[in-house]
Amino acid sequence: MESLNVNEVKAMISLLDDTDPEIFNHIRGRLVAFGRDVIPVLEDAWSGAFNPLLQERIENIVHKIQFESLKNDLAKWAAGSSNDLLTGTLLIAHYQYPDLDEEKVRAQLNKIRKDLWLELNDQMTPQEQVLVINKVLFEVHNFTGNTANFHAPQNSFINTVLETKKGNPLLLSIIYSILAQQLDIPIYGVNLPEHFILAYQDNRGNTDVEYTYPEAGILFYINAFSKGTIFGKSDIDEFLKKLDMRYNKIFYEPCSNVDMIRRILRNLSFSFQKLGQTDKVEETEELLECLNPKKLSSPESEE
Repeated sequence: MESLNVNEVKAMISLLDDTDPEIFNHIRGRLVAFGRDVIPVLEDAWSGAFNPLLQERIENIVHKIQFESLKNDLAKWAAGSSNDLLTGTLLIAHYQYPDLDEEKVRAQLNKIRKDLWLELNDQMTPQEQVLVINKVLFEVHNFTGNTANFHAPQNSFINTVLETKKGNPLLLSIIYSILAQQLDIPIYGVNLPEHFILAYQDNRGNTDVEYTYPEAGILFYINAFSKGTIFGKSDIDEFLKKLDMRYNKIFYEPCSNVDMIRRILRNLSFSFQKLGQTDKVEETEELLECLNPKKLSSPESEE
């Protein structure tokens, strides 16, 4: 990355409205090479510009820098920090909201977590813990599935879901799982086709409880999109039968955090495709490439 000389940058910005494509492409490349550090200078130039072409080109360069930075951050997350689901989910939100206030999102989650902590105790059974989470999330904080606008892109961004209290099965499950795990409750996402669910996983081999799916230590499953309904393996069996799909353990066992972020991006790609936003479809596909999809296995279905 080049070192930043503000006067030099301003001189380059003044040439961005040049009609010669070769000059413009050269200047554009130089500005992009500066990375995030040049964005404040570009934004200041945009606010003082009266030339629509110059403003449009500045906007495109800022977006290019933000997008390339996001791709780099996402690849780094997948390679080394993918155990942090919240960070991965925030990175995806930055795609639509580059200036996202992450601390605000974390504060919103911490408020819910505190409410949960006050209601939970160590003597509770797993089912009782889930009933408490359901009460706090779906009755106290009024989260619900966005059935009226199921495929809207905002259902896939954690900040908008926290603001509107509405989301798709995946984002509601992610919020549910993040909060549960912060409270040491082992609830993880399961990549079910055409839906996304949660599993309460107890790998301690407890002989005092009945496992619905012993092979993976699953006590029961949870449907966050249906206000935390608890169900068993037989319900998944029936669901897959209706879809005419054969047994595959990935439909029953917890998936990785990278799989969940991949699925957010696949959902977004589908949403943008329905809206005819082909540029955003292409960009979400680029973000998917950052997660090295050839090394991961998850179902093709969305939501």
